[in-house]
Amino acid sequence: MKFIHYLEKISGVEILGLVSLAIFFLFFTIMLTWVFRTNKQTLKSISQIPLDN
Repeated sequence: MKFIHYLEKISGVEILGLVSLAIFFLFFTIMLTWVFRTNKQTLKSISQIPLDN
């Protein structure tokens, strides 16, 4: 039996795909907005954190 047949038996499984897509899109949009609105000096200092000893 294929995996898709197991998914068809779960009630409400189609909403899980939509919810996960919405969460991904929301997170991606928030991160993209944060990157464009953040001060460039702040981003430069954050990028140097792994190199600091």
